[in-house]
Amino acid sequence: MTKQGSAPNTHDHDHDHDHDHDHDHDHDHSHIPSGADSERRVRWVMMLTGGFMLAEIVGGVISGSLALLADAGHMFSDTAALALALAAFRVGRRTPDRRRTYGYQRFQVLAAFVNGLALFCIALWIVGSAIKRFFMPVDVLAGPMLWIAVLGLLVNIAAFWILHHGDRGNINMRGAALHVMGDLLGSIAAITASLIIMVTGWNIADPILSMLAAVLILRAAWKILRRSTHLLLEGTPEGIGINDIRAALEPLEGVDSLHDIHVWGLTAQEPLVSMHLVVRRGTDRDALMGRVYNVLKERFGIEHATLQLEGDNCLTGGDCQKPLHS
Repeated sequence: MTKQGSAPNTHDHDHDHDHDHDHDHDHDHSHIPSGADSERRVRWVMMLTGGFMLAEIVGGVISGSLALLADAGHMFSDTAALALALAAFRVGRRTPDRRRTYGYQRFQVLAAFVNGLALFCIALWIVGSAIKRFFMPVDVLAGPMLWIAVLGLLVNIAAFWILHHGDRGNINMRGAALHVMGDLLGSIAAITASLIIMVTGWNIADPILSMLAAVLILRAAWKILRRSTHLLLEGTPEGIGINDIRAALEPLEGVDSLHDIHVWGLTAQEPLVSMHLVVRRGTDRDALMGRVYNVLKERFGIEHATLQLEGDNCLTGGDCQKPLHS
């Protein structure tokens, strides 16, 4: 195998893992500022969410509002989820070791996956509680419910603003923002329900609006689960197609063909690639490696690549005959 590290910020490692990748590599060199900013934002939101959760619990018990209690339960889960996200940022900065040669940055994706599952569980609990209220209606004190819901809305707007202006490409931040968005929707549902009850006395509006918020939460949970699962399954990162890489590299001077191409991501922001290139005889391999790395970095944002140069097609095996489509 021939490896070249002439391109800046390029990392090469032994290619004897038979493509069974355990990719937990630390790439802090390109994301330290956004990582530090994201961590600070998550910490502020965790304190806001955890502090107001207690007020919603008390208000929900006093007013008898399921919408408030559901939102308080959601905020409790959010506090735990944000703490997990904060831990993910800190763990992700740990340097690689003998057991995890790629480091711990993939923990951010795992945290996002757990947050998505938590959102699903919360939404299902809200739906179940709302169904019970349909059969066993409860009188709701609309006045206290309204004031607490309005305060909750203001807190959630502030929290969402803090997260939304952070690193939007970070899946851990997206998971935290989706949790807060669920809280915001819960507050809106509680405000709407309280106004309906104040005007009409129709207490059933409380569980109805709770179920509507639950549906929106489920939609948000599905998005973060789908994206984090794709990354955990070593899926090709968004915006990068294998056929696009093939089309960009095959025309390079000295390249005869490509095969055994694998593209994955440690996180949504850290794409990696490994591939075999069949090189024509007489080609300056060092110069070719430099050209390939430059194309991967400039066209696709890939700074970590493992390339194997071969003189004959499928000289060392691999998925040579397996067709891959974008």
